[in-house]
Amino acid sequence: MAGHSKWANIQHRKGRQDEKRQRIWTRVMREIMVAARMGGGDIATNPRLRLAVEKGKAANMPLENVKYGIAKATGSLEGVHYEEVRYEGYGIGGAAIIVDCMTDNKVRTVAEVRHAFSKHGGNMGTEGSVAFQFKHCGQLIFAPGTIEENVMEIALEAGADDVIAHDDGAIEVLTPYTDFEAVKNALEAAGFKAELAEVTMRADNMIEMAGSEAARMQKLLDVLEDLDDTQDVFHNAAIS
Repeated sequence: MAGHSKWANIQHRKGRQDEKRQRIWTRVMREIMVAARMGGGDIATNPRLRLAVEKGKAANMPLENVKYGIAKATGSLEGVHYEEVRYEGYGIGGAAIIVDCMTDNKVRTVAEVRHAFSKHGGNMGTEGSVAFQFKHCGQLIFAPGTIEENVMEIALEAGADDVIAHDDGAIEVLTPYTDFEAVKNALEAAGFKAELAEVTMRADNMIEMAGSEAARMQKLLDVLEDLDDTQDVFHNAAIS
């Protein structure tokens, strides 16, 4: 990742998310409903639901909305049944893209995702065509200036796989996805608050993009992210 600024890319991503803040509640609600349906409505015994509720709190979602979503998912109220589905494909310059969706109509969703890829310079691939280029893991990013040695000691003791110091000063902690919450809690207890903390699909290698190529790739990503059924979009493009 020579020349690539991890911190700049994270800030860029957060900025794009802030522009679409109004969509976050809908996506968090779907995540809460699926998590509750799969693992039950008790956040004490359902780690996935616990993380979804944390996302809701971070987005200032009212507690009543959270309770309503759990109630619908666990059968206390009638509601829409959402399914998880993943699509894979290629963007500009062969960049790898994963699109995670939650939908009540897979026929509609696959058609919309395929259309977005084809209209904006990408190609939809088959299952497994790009997923091997990503790792399912927990990821925490700390701002430049964070003391690497202190973070490393706590993170590794709590179960992290790796701590990476990037050239721009950002500190990245990688965890098994099953241990993400334990590592995050241990770091927060020690006073280290991550700028970004999530279970994600992390690209093994990034592709540098600038100029018109970067603009075209960003447009494709924006269109995919704006689809009603999209929950997350993962890719390996480092956009300048």
